[in-house]
Amino acid sequence: MADALDIRELHTIDEMVAASGVFEAVWGSPDGGMPPNLLRALQHAGNYVVGVFDGERMVAASAAFFGPPSSRSMHSHVTGVLPEAQARGIGRALKAHQREWAFAREVGTITWTFDPLIARNAHFNLEVLGGRVTDYLVDHYGDMGDAINSGDESDRLHVAWHLASPVPTPEASDVIATVAIPSDIEALRREDADAAARLRREVRDAFRTQLDAGLVVGGFRTGEGYLFVRS
Repeated sequence: MADALDIRELHTIDEMVAASGVFEAVWGSPDGGMPPNLLRALQHAGNYVVGVFDGERMVAASAAFFGPPSSRSMHSHVTGVLPEAQARGIGRALKAHQREWAFAREVGTITWTFDPLIARNAHFNLEVLGGRVTDYLVDHYGDMGDAINSGDESDRLHVAWHLASPVPTPEASDVIATVAIPSDIEALRREDADAAARLRREVRDAFRTQLDAGLVVGGFRTGEGYLFVRS
């Protein structure tokens, strides 16, 4: 269904206002942390600011900025898809668009962060795209205060997607340890916030144990969790 949508770079202040409105609708906080003036500044400086349109209506938006010059990388900071436009393949289409945009500018790596407890994101980022986890960041953004993250610690996994050489899911024989996560942490947060908070700490400690043992995250497999291998 993503074929019926149009992904294009944003240029006008009206488009920035619309993109900021998408982020606000997704995260339930004023401007979603991305006010129009910031989006405008990022775009004007040559960074990646795009909207996804269904006809004339913007249903998703994404913003990324370049990393250190020597790294030839860019960091995909935020992507938001309106609830009614989800499950249409927009995330996959945006990553394909980012990849082509990056290659055209001699960028070989795209990085981003995601909540380690959200299974569908782990599946997409690691199993589908072949990204590599490079760090576990504890409470990385502090108290975010939006409708999705408020009251929770903002632990994140940092991912590097090497565009020319994605990382395949490791063979079972190479997996030394696993760290399981729930299939639907958002439902658990709604039903039992204390249990969800305990689970975050348990997953954090499990990651630390494996990383301190010299292992690295080699991938993710749905139904098993994060797969740790020797570095």
